[in-house]
Amino acid sequence: TFTVSNLGMFGIDEFTAIINAPDSCILAIGGIDQVPVVKNGQIVPGNIMKVTLTCDHRVVDGATGAAFLQTLKSLLEEPVRILA
Repeated sequence: TFTVSNLGMFGIDEFTAIINAPDSCILAIGGIDQVPVVKNGQIVPGNIMKVTLTCDHRVVDGATGAAFLQTLKSLLEEPVRILA
């Protein structure tokens, strides 16, 4: 099974969640911060959120976990892709 743990609502920016049996992964969601980012050569306000994934490597290979995070990142950055 898979668990999502969100501490962002408590002002926590980043944390590492610990897997509880019988889960194979847990996704830790931190808060959203507004920071300066470069977009189209301009410095503009941007939102960032730190997300970490803890996996039981007996069940999930690290490369598979990394691929999951890359897909999640791309969907969060462009949510309209979820509809495609």
